[in-house]
Amino acid sequence: MLETRNLKLETMIVEIVTPDEKIFEGEARHVQLPGREGLFGILNNHAPIISTLVKGRVKVEAANGDIQYFEIGGGVVEMNNNKVIVLAEK
Repeated sequence: MLETRNLKLETMIVEIVTPDEKIFEGEARHVQLPGREGLFGILNNHAPIISTLVKGRVKVEAANGDIQYFEIGGGVVEMNNNKVIVLAEK
């Protein structure tokens, strides 16, 4: 039997914003972020969280499976109601 999956149920909205521009906005399956204690990941339906970020690379796995990387100089991330907002220093 084939298993069908609804991508909407497996994704979340992600925005990455710098003081100058919004560098990413879209649906994603997974986001990996550089935290003070090391890398950490966020999936859909994650518990609400606010965390500081350090200089490093944000990895976004889009809904279609494409992976994009964004270098940041630190910042803050908030996850709430399946929406991730990264306020980043560029």
